[in-house]
Amino acid sequence: METKTLVQQWFAVWKTGGYLQLPVSNTFTHTSPFGTINGKKAYLDLVEANKDKFLGYDFEIHDALYEEHKACVRYTAIQGDDFRLDVSEWYYIKDNLIQEIVAYYHIGEIQEDRKLTEAK
Repeated sequence: METKTLVQQWFAVWKTGGYLQLPVSNTFTHTSPFGTINGKKAYLDLVEANKDKFLGYDFEIHDALYEEHKACVRYTAIQGDDFRLDVSEWYYIKDNLIQEIVAYYHIGEIQEDRKLTEAK
């Protein structure tokens, strides 16, 4: 399966809520600011236990790059009227399944000592 088609399938499955049909390998790994989840079963169990945080999203795709065995997508995940999350994700493909995702997004307030000051 073409990388672009596989990544589009990933988003389509999330949009319908049918997460048990995600096109991921049994050894799937997902890394995000929350940490790393190893294995398809562990990932699906986490989704099952946190459906309110994982399901019910729409996706606004801003940019996407596709290669033979990897892709990068920058998007905004929108849940309801008041939650938006800007995300960049790298997808790594093996044997026509997503083997690994590395996700980048901001999950909290910026520490006081890391805030930028305005230039004068």
